[in-house]
Amino acid sequence: MDGLPGHSPVLTASESGCDSPPVLRERGQREVFCGLTGIVWLHRKIQDAFFLVVGSRTCAHLIQSAAGVMIFAEPRFATAIIEEKDLAGLADANEELDRVVARLIARRPDIKLLFLVGSCPSEVIKLDLSRAAQRLSREMAPAVRVLSYSGSGIETTFTQGEDACLAALVPEMPHSDSASPELLVVGALADVVEDQFRRVFTDLGIEKVSFFPPRRAGELPAVGPNTKMLLAQPFLADTARLLEARGAEYLSAPFPLGAEGTTMWLRAAADAFDISSSRFAQATDAPRARAASALSRFHDQLTGKRIFMFPDSQLEIPLARFLARELGMQLTEIGTPYLHRTHLAAELALMPEGVALSEGQDVDRQLDRCRAYRPDLTVCGLGLANPLEAEGMATKWSIELLFSPIQGYDQAGDLAELFARPLVRRTKLRV
Repeated sequence: MDGLPGHSPVLTASESGCDSPPVLRERGQREVFCGLTGIVWLHRKIQDAFFLVVGSRTCAHLIQSAAGVMIFAEPRFATAIIEEKDLAGLADANEELDRVVARLIARRPDIKLLFLVGSCPSEVIKLDLSRAAQRLSREMAPAVRVLSYSGSGIETTFTQGEDACLAALVPEMPHSDSASPELLVVGALADVVEDQFRRVFTDLGIEKVSFFPPRRAGELPAVGPNTKMLLAQPFLADTARLLEARGAEYLSAPFPLGAEGTTMWLRAAADAFDISSSRFAQATDAPRARAASALSRFHDQLTGKRIFMFPDSQLEIPLARFLARELGMQLTEIGTPYLHRTHLAAELALMPEGVALSEGQDVDRQLDRCRAYRPDLTVCGLGLANPLEAEGMATKWSIELLFSPIQGYDQAGDLAELFARPLVRRTKLRV
């Protein structure tokens, strides 16, 4: 890493106190979405919840554009616009918020859980949405429960919005006094992926399985001393910490991306529930073979190709492990906004030797390094993709990896195709 242009001080493996690769720590200008973006997949997951952003017209445009909502669909999110009179203190923001919420609930009586989502403007005027949520929840109980969390770009980036949302739900989860172990899968998954995992857990003989967040607000799973917690997403640091405080035991595992990652993720659950190796093989051999077969179709397109990942979603390290080990891609630099060494320990142990890892962002320096590498494919946010494409680089939008079902055996081929598609497109354009 000494030869990288514009490098910053490096935290070596010996200094970090573990055997993981050295990490370049960046602290500079960021180029990422705010945590409001998480609403796009969360509003689809919790089917009787509603997300009310308290923010500006810019916030509204961001969510509407990111979601791509069709005009005949009525989504489960909206924005309470903070006007100039609110910013100037000429109106009581709490009174106006109460009025907006009352109109919303009258129009949408199907709402059972309402999230008040903070934004940069609400943070600037010091609007206490936590107290507002408590007040409104008392007034609307038991029909509607009101919670709050921050999606502000001042406090969160991109996927941290989901972490903040789930963390707000943890105190609402009932206590479990179960004498036998229960499995809790933590992290928003597409319904089809959740159903697939539930079938595999049943085949393994793990019957007490819950998913968090649930599909309905009234189905929050219980948590207690016999809860075994398996993270489905790597960006849930606060949620995991709160669940551990409630007694849940964290199961360390790679994340369920690709055939290998999914197998090791399931193996962590099987070991915690004392499932025999023969039963594990019986439940996983066939879907693992299907995943390997699906991945084989993309080897010619991806093997040997060089990839650079800008920090954006916190999925970067698990994705890099999958691309390197299962598809033979060469990793140049893999950046991530935050590196949680405990949750990523199993992933870091599988990273190829010599890979450059960076935590945080200094976008100008990272752009310099990316240009120096001239990778075959660059994974980055929307704000960087078009400029890099104009410079002749193939790019993949990192946000697409959150909007698409990518976890599990049956999605392994789809995940590989997401990375192959930009390269195929560029090859066709050259012809």
